Amino acid sequence: MPLVMGVDSSTQSCKVVVTDAATGAVARQGRATHPAGTEVDPEAWWTALQAAIADAGGLDDVAAWAIGGQQHGMVVLDDAGRVIRPALLWNDTRSGGAATDLIAEFGAEELARRTGLVPVASFTITKLRWLRDHEPENAVRVAAVALPHDWLTWRLRGFGPENPDLGELVTDRSDASGTGYWGPDGYDRELLVAALGHDAILPRVLGPHESVADAAGRRVGPGAGDNAGAALGLGAEAGDVVVSIGTSGTVFAVTDDRVVDPSGTVAGFADATGRWLPLVATLNAARVLDSIAGLLDVDHAGLSALALSAEPGAHGLTLVPYFEGERTPNLPDATASLTGMTLASTTRPNLARAAVEGMLAGLGAGLEALRGLGVQPTRALLVGGGAQSAAVREIAPLVLGIPVEVPEPGEYVARGAARQAALVLAG
Repeated sequence: MPLVMGVDSSTQSCKVVVTDAATGAVARQGRATHPAGTEVDPEAWWTALQAAIADAGGLDDVAAWAIGGQQHGMVVLDDAGRVIRPALLWNDTRSGGAATDLIAEFGAEELARRTGLVPVASFTITKLRWLRDHEPENAVRVAAVALPHDWLTWRLRGFGPENPDLGELVTDRSDASGTGYWGPDGYDRELLVAALGHDAILPRVLGPHESVADAAGRRVGPGAGDNAGAALGLGAEAGDVVVSIGTSGTVFAVTDDRVVDPSGTVAGFADATGRWLPLVATLNAARVLDSIAGLLDVDHAGLSALALSAEPGAHGLTLVPYFEGERTPNLPDATASLTGMTLASTTRPNLARAAVEGMLAGLGAGLEALRGLGVQPTRALLVGGGAQSAAVREIAPLVLGIPVEVPEPGEYVARGAARQAALVLAG
């Protein structure tokens, strides 16, 4: 049977899976790391993508492929197809002031109506406004704006500075919906110009089963934002909520109808199939556990054992884990706090328990926000590195209030991209 390739170009690394197009069985895999930081030269992603593909056995026998990737990252290109400056990633909070300015100019309710989003520092639109205000000499050079998965798809199809056809940039509705200048009717050029200061080429938004070709004639799917790719890879359906605990934390549901939240707590993203993916994101997730495990000088298994040895509620010890600021609630300059400290409560087990409960409480608040907009989830699918913690798995149902299932660990974003590639291959 034909083979297809799916890619997950995430914040931390690039993962590649090659699967059987008919069964989805993984034939081989590859991986390469990405540099750390909130500002990254996209060339590092391109190098990692090529290395991960090579590690997975190459493309020679692959019939179709698609790329999923981290959302929101700002990749700006000049008219020769060259990257103008390092990309600002979703977790770069320097554009918090730009988000405030855009809300003041247009109003939160109007922006939510038009795009499904109320700007925060994570979104591409705020990064473009930051660029206009702080690096005007770079802003004026921008001929095209892409997201990480758009740009990597363009490069792997054979385009770039050596073949700079900016009109061949393509994307999908899920990733476009995270920019802040796309809505159900397409791109909102007024908002783009308000952010960047002038119009620019934007990737053509392909339909869920539409495809283009690479230089070798392989079918290329539209790709997806990472959360939409994960939903596709998991086979999430209406009624499911996916709780992902990785570098960031996300809670998202699959819905048939568009969700609009003028408060900005819930982002009204699109999914990769034609439905919608209302989502709440937090900046602080698995790295909260990393931090407290390091503080207690234990590994993750040790942290889990300590947490499970403490009583629920940790005897009043409460960790608000805003170690890196926070996106939901929108507090880019916030810091973490530990309260309820008494001689009785301040113990190693209670601190471990407070870390797990505090991280999950942020995600639980996201679930409540979805419920407040009429979303009625019946089960949670718990994924990501943090889901491998026994304490997280045991405590999550208590915090979230619904049954929790933990799928087998897997590269679900890459598998979702591979599934999409199989669909476009099948026509």
